[in-house]
Amino acid sequence: MSAVTATLRTTEDYIERLRGMRKNVHYQGELVERTHPDIMPGIRVIGLTFDVDNPEYKGLLTASSHLTGRQINRFCHVHRTTDDLLAKQRVTRILCRKCGGCVQRCMGVDAINALSVVTKMAEDATGIEYHQRFNHFLEYFQDNDLVGNAAQTDVKGDRSKRPHEQVDPDLYLRVVEKRKDGIVVRGAKAHNTIGPYCDEIIVLPTRLMTPNDADWSVAFAVPADTQGVHLFIRATHPRPRDELKAPGAEFGACDSLTVFDDVFVPWERVFLCGETMFAGQLAALFATYHRHSYTGCKAAVCDLVLGAAALVAEYNGVAKAPHVRDKLAELIAVGELVFAAGIAASVTAQAASSGTMVPDIVYTNVGRYHAGVNVMHEFDTLIDLAGGLPATLPPEQEWNNPESAKFLEKYIMRNPAVSAENQHRLFRTLSDMLCSSSAGVMQVAGVHGGGSPIMERIAITGLYDIEERKAMIRRLAGIKD
Repeated sequence: MSAVTATLRTTEDYIERLRGMRKNVHYQGELVERTHPDIMPGIRVIGLTFDVDNPEYKGLLTASSHLTGRQINRFCHVHRTTDDLLAKQRVTRILCRKCGGCVQRCMGVDAINALSVVTKMAEDATGIEYHQRFNHFLEYFQDNDLVGNAAQTDVKGDRSKRPHEQVDPDLYLRVVEKRKDGIVVRGAKAHNTIGPYCDEIIVLPTRLMTPNDADWSVAFAVPADTQGVHLFIRATHPRPRDELKAPGAEFGACDSLTVFDDVFVPWERVFLCGETMFAGQLAALFATYHRHSYTGCKAAVCDLVLGAAALVAEYNGVAKAPHVRDKLAELIAVGELVFAAGIAASVTAQAASSGTMVPDIVYTNVGRYHAGVNVMHEFDTLIDLAGGLPATLPPEQEWNNPESAKFLEKYIMRNPAVSAENQHRLFRTLSDMLCSSSAGVMQVAGVHGGGSPIMERIAITGLYDIEERKAMIRRLAGIKD
């Protein structure tokens, strides 16, 4: 294999492709272009991932494809070494710091890694060419530097019932027809971050399936503008700025309720179809990879909250107070322990039969759990140090009016070493971080994104060798089995 570079796209290339896609994005009651002004903040986040020559992370955003040997984007790469996992975690943390939140493109890379493992297992067990199909798709995905959306979470209907028990069988996405040339699927996937600005939608099962759930045990990929796909989106970003422009206010995110209304999928893009024994494994493995990504991005969120907390304490003149330093130490401990769990998961990773490295599941889930149960405490700490002003800060337009500004600049002053404008800039950002629609989304995503804490607890206790620890105590206590 020659080390030839594949098509590494620029942000401009990416946006141009979005402009050429079929209009199937529903927003505020209308069909809109993918480059709608309210979607652009999310597009700008993805744009950071194409900046492969940036000296701050040069070398981290590219990798060598195991299929072709060509240089590809890190977010299109299947991890083959522990260093690959470490590089993904590290660049995720760096990029999340850049945009002030989730970098979002981890959805696609986590999906392709899970599929790389499970399609090989399924092909070995059934003889169906699932892994061959996937590798063919992966080469196309890598060579075109595509952005993938992982559509996993079904709407689920009655949570006490399995897919085949639902009154409406479409409440889990399912196969409604098998043809000679492919399948037809119907249903919906929820909470699909980057849905309106991805190239490909990669569909995965959402849970363990029983033998009666074969129609719902399906995985595939389709272009995001495929006929029959409808994306009903929500857009979130910091409040628009008139004159007080700031880099952090330029980024945002969108999520989609993605409806598949009798969508045709050719067989070459079908990676699982009816093999219930592998559906749960694929669902769990995607969660593992995604939670490993969270050890990078949630460590970055800790960095951001820590930076905001330390700066507002400085601006308020209380940076040296012992209780403030204690609070900052707690924030540091959370962020670095989350990141350390990701490092541990990387260096203890094991190769699957496909050659893909799987991060240690216990360490991965411990890191994600630690992040999820602490996120509200982190924001509580920031609220405590910031005070009430982020919630009651007068609108920016008042600061742009000279008659109003003379009063606002006088009475926002705290630490005399910090200018009124910088005080205003900080509290405007704190208002976005704590009191805006994007703040609410960030907080809920911090708890539930990639799996709620209860799911991590299940994974941890299900896989951790508790019996070995019991045996230690029996031995020390002299208890004979």
